[in-house]
Amino acid sequence: MANQYERISTDLRQQIASGELAPGEKLPAESQLAKHYDVSVPTVRQGVGVLQAEGLVEKQHGRGTFVRRQPKKVTRTNERHQWEKDRARQPEDVRKSTGATEHDTGLTVDDLTFKAKYDTVPASADLAAEFGVPEGTDLLRREYRTAYSQERHPFNLVRSYLPLDLVSPNPDLLREDCEPWPGGTQNQLHTLGIELDRIVETFRARPPTPEEAEELGLPVGVAVVLLRKTSYDTTDRVVEVSDVTLPGDRTEMVYTTKLERW
Repeated sequence: MANQYERISTDLRQQIASGELAPGEKLPAESQLAKHYDVSVPTVRQGVGVLQAEGLVEKQHGRGTFVRRQPKKVTRTNERHQWEKDRARQPEDVRKSTGATEHDTGLTVDDLTFKAKYDTVPASADLAAEFGVPEGTDLLRREYRTAYSQERHPFNLVRSYLPLDLVSPNPDLLREDCEPWPGGTQNQLHTLGIELDRIVETFRARPPTPEEAEELGLPVGVAVVLLRKTSYDTTDRVVEVSDVTLPGDRTEMVYTTKLERW
């Protein structure tokens, strides 16, 4: 009966929320839970499965089911772009003090680990249409992984694309060893005399690929949110396209729209 497994999931959920079942703690065996709740083992599995889908518990092969250590939450707002633009022309010591990830998580620079990988790729039909360039045009592809130093998995998966001929005048922009760049992409573009006018963000959701689930450490049933971020300069030219894969269990997106008064 549905109310039986829901009763189990509700009770265990409350124990996790209260700390009675602590992060990393092993749940009792299914047979013990069945006896405790006076239900069958399949009903216990169904109740625990609800918690697994919610990302509250995880099954470890050959070991049992454990309360999942909740990853650091990320709150992403649409106001972050103006914050980044305001920083783009600040002195280097100011730009070095904090970045967008710190802004979104409340962590400090010292709390984070960062990896960057650069290469040159031909523009796909999709990206060529975004940039308004011929298919096959050389793009600088940058892949970023930023993680909380106390966790194994990154906050998201980022692939950023810039037209190679756009950034080539500043050779430092072609070097992955210059990352993390103080002030981020908006400062990098500022070194080329480019100012952003607007950023368009498009979101969609889907189940993760096996590779994404493994790299992000996603529980079964948790979706990813795909963000396509397109940056336009003041001449209405697309200067960057960024594809970000956001884990659905630790990302909160908050958008505030100020409305003009009548």
